[in-house]
Amino acid sequence: MKHLPRRSHRVVLAAVTSALALAGAALVVPSLAQAAASTLGAAAAQSGRYFGTAIAANRLNDSTYSTIAAREFNMITAENEMKPEALQPNRGQFNFSSGDQIYNWATQRGLQVRGHTLAWHAQQPGWMQSLNGSNLRQAMIDHINGVMAHYRGKLAAWDVVNEAFNEDGSRRSSNLQGTGNDWIEVAFRTARAADPSTKLCYNDYNIENWSYGKTQGVYNMIRDFKSRGVPIDCVGLQTHFTGGSSLPGNFQTTLQNFAALGVDVALTEVDVTNSSTSQYAGLTQACLNVPRCIGITVWGVRDSDSWRSNENPLLFDGSGNKKAAYTSVLNALNAATPNPTPTTTATATPTTTPTAGPTTPPPTNGASRIVGNQSGRCIDVPNSSQSNGTRVQLYDCHGQTNQRWTYTSSRQLTVYGSMCLDAAGSGNGSAVQIYSCNGQTNQQWNVNSNGTISGVQSGRCLDVWGTGNGQQVQLYDCNGQANQRFQLVATS
Repeated sequence: MKHLPRRSHRVVLAAVTSALALAGAALVVPSLAQAAASTLGAAAAQSGRYFGTAIAANRLNDSTYSTIAAREFNMITAENEMKPEALQPNRGQFNFSSGDQIYNWATQRGLQVRGHTLAWHAQQPGWMQSLNGSNLRQAMIDHINGVMAHYRGKLAAWDVVNEAFNEDGSRRSSNLQGTGNDWIEVAFRTARAADPSTKLCYNDYNIENWSYGKTQGVYNMIRDFKSRGVPIDCVGLQTHFTGGSSLPGNFQTTLQNFAALGVDVALTEVDVTNSSTSQYAGLTQACLNVPRCIGITVWGVRDSDSWRSNENPLLFDGSGNKKAAYTSVLNALNAATPNPTPTTTATATPTTTPTAGPTTPPPTNGASRIVGNQSGRCIDVPNSSQSNGTRVQLYDCHGQTNQRWTYTSSRQLTVYGSMCLDAAGSGNGSAVQIYSCNGQTNQQWNVNSNGTISGVQSGRCLDVWGTGNGQQVQLYDCNGQANQRFQLVATS
């Protein structure tokens, strides 16, 4: 077993099986029916997924770095700025300045944000490291509540607990584990109560190989949680491949088996020694082959930004040039089926609430605001942009032209007269944006009697993961819940 030291005290297992034979990893030419996207985020969105990166606040003034990050990715994770030592340096005194810098930079560019991480044995502030027992347990609860209250309704997901298992599948001995074996469950229950609108994830490394003890330990915990109703929505597989190791041939099996428990899966911290094109293509294809694999995040932008910079593990070299691995990933994303079909599993899948029939269309001679029932905020075009591909968001209602929508007799929702509400794909998580009206079905919408708005092409509903300003609108299976219900309110 080979280990690699990490700045944050983690180690990475050298996986023992080869990815070169990974089923389905061969690239195919994108279908002519689907125009190839030119960036990673746009290509991933075509199949309802995201492609993200980790960002460091102190690099945002580097124009090459920030330009690549804004152009290529549609999900952002703070590299260190949302970890406990950064957010609560003194007990009861939170400092969100760096975390907010990341959040604001991302959302101002129409990008979503994942939170990382709430409870972890490493990178704790000194005062937390000195605690134990019930005092530490309460400090963990208070930290989760304080951080999630600040970001309530704003983030796509949180890594609630990070790296809590040993390599053999047993629990890691840590100060948090010392508070009692139920600490992870308490963390997730606390997080759900603090922010019911965000996805809650468990995140770990060396859980990519299905036959490995650590993978089985995490799997058994997730299975137990789901059977007892402990709130958990996703599993993050960090996907660090290092030092002569390769992507396990059973990686897709691992993703499928976690997904069969009723959770989403995501590749959360990807980097590969010497950016092997076959391994990058293989891990991307494995995610694309599993409908509940919702996205991929690489841990850094350029090789020079990586915590493993001497291994050149990322998709851009130190000068910001695209590498061969970039092309292998982009081709795989562009070749993906636009609308993934869920696999049948032994576990029951969530029941989809039937979409109520369309209402009589509102009058077509006047504009309306589209107001979210849960948030009270309006569907808004950021910065009054009139550029094709601008993602729409929730924002405080103000009645200006970038919030005035007209529902036409051809079932289009138009803004500025000539731009239409448009679905960038048809799968879960597909971006909802504005685009020049073209009469195609991805620009046609049913306004339903239960308050949902569903796409004619996809059958999926407008959906938001949170309630705050800047929360992006997406497509998702219709369920009739409050985050999918809207009212068309006539404007004067």
